[in-house]
Amino acid sequence: MDIRPPVPPFTLDSAIEKVRLAEDAWNTRDPERVQLVYTPDTHWRNRAEFVDGREALKALLRRKWDRELDYRLIKELWAFTGNRIAVRFAYEWHDDAGNWFRSHGNENWEFDEQGLMVNRHASINDQPIPESERKFFWPLGRRPDDHPGLSDFGL
Repeated sequence: MDIRPPVPPFTLDSAIEKVRLAEDAWNTRDPERVQLVYTPDTHWRNRAEFVDGREALKALLRRKWDRELDYRLIKELWAFTGNRIAVRFAYEWHDDAGNWFRSHGNENWEFDEQGLMVNRHASINDQPIPESERKFFWPLGRRPDDHPGLSDFGL
C-alpha cells in the first residue's frame, strides 16, 4: 500500500508541507506523477467536471496541460483539521494563441490514513491578464523557495 507522508491527522507544519508537496507535483505538469498522490478511486470536482478514479484523472490532467501552456502554480494553506485541508491557489498560463490567464481558486481536500487524497473539490475562475501583468516567474518546474507566495503578491 502506498503511503504519502505527511499523513493525517495534520498539524500546522504537516499541513503546510502537504500543500507544498502538492504544489511541487502539479508544477511538474506530469499526469503520471500527479495521479500517484490520489487514491485509485479518488473523486474530484474540478470546475464543472466530475472525475472518478486515477485513469479519468490522468486524462483530465493531460487535457488541462495540453491547453494551459507554461503553467506555474502557487498554493497556500487556508485551513486544516484532522484529515482535511483547504487551500487557495493561483496559477498563470497561456493558451496556444498567446493569451495569458491567471486562474484563482479554492480546493477542499480529504485524505485517507495513508496520506492519499480521496476527495478533491475545486472552484476555479480564469482571469484574462496582459502578459505584462504576470507575476509568476521561475523556470518551469518547482517554484524556488525564495519566490514570493500568494500572500506576498496580495492575491
